[in-house]
Amino acid sequence: MSEKTIALVTGANKGIGYAIAAGLGALGWSVGVGARDEQRGRDAVAKLRAAGTDAFGVPLDVTEGESVAAAARLIAERAGRLDVLVNNAGVAGGRPESPSAIDLETVRRLVETNVIGVIRVTNAMLPLLRGSARPRIVNQSSHVGSLTLQTTPGVDLGGISGAYAPTKTYLNAVTVQYAKELSGTNILVNSACPGYVATDLNGFSGTQTPEQGAAVAIRLATLPDGGPTGRQFDDEGVVPW
Repeated sequence: MSEKTIALVTGANKGIGYAIAAGLGALGWSVGVGARDEQRGRDAVAKLRAAGTDAFGVPLDVTEGESVAAAARLIAERAGRLDVLVNNAGVAGGRPESPSAIDLETVRRLVETNVIGVIRVTNAMLPLLRGSARPRIVNQSSHVGSLTLQTTPGVDLGGISGAYAPTKTYLNAVTVQYAKELSGTNILVNSACPGYVATDLNGFSGTQTPEQGAAVAIRLATLPDGGPTGRQFDDEGVVPW
């Protein structure tokens, strides 16, 4: 078994996921780069290794059960455990996203990746996380998933979102339930809100860099024992549900 801290970041071949992998690698961790596209995953691993990160590829489509099971086997064979899981992989919907006009297949696609995919990966990795001395789960959420912020007058979250925002709300609810189930263990489970980051998810219209967006996930991945669980955070602190 490796003495290094072992992390898996899903959707880590680009954007915020790549920045999270790079940030964790800078701590001296061994980082699994989860990627649906194997070539893009290999390219990301090569780039991370060139920068000094102990990175390894993990072919991983969060919507496919066998792919997720194979990823768990790969990590088990490589390290025998998993210390940190960052559920970063996600997809956005198209326009329009008003609930009265949205295509239902878009809703299904987003729920499959952004919610069910997180549950699928988390459940597959839990046995490996239980083998860690300091296991952490970080679910990549968004301010748009906050019902409090969505209903606060004057708060601008980018307009109506009939699919993407609700999947993040659903994910937040799932995060709370995992935290409740795992409350008697040393596994900490939290949601991260990276902010409005320029990625291909939003056509690179964001105002923050991927490195800035990765900071909160990295902080939650490195929480000390006895740290918070079942909460949602951004760079400024707790984000209301």
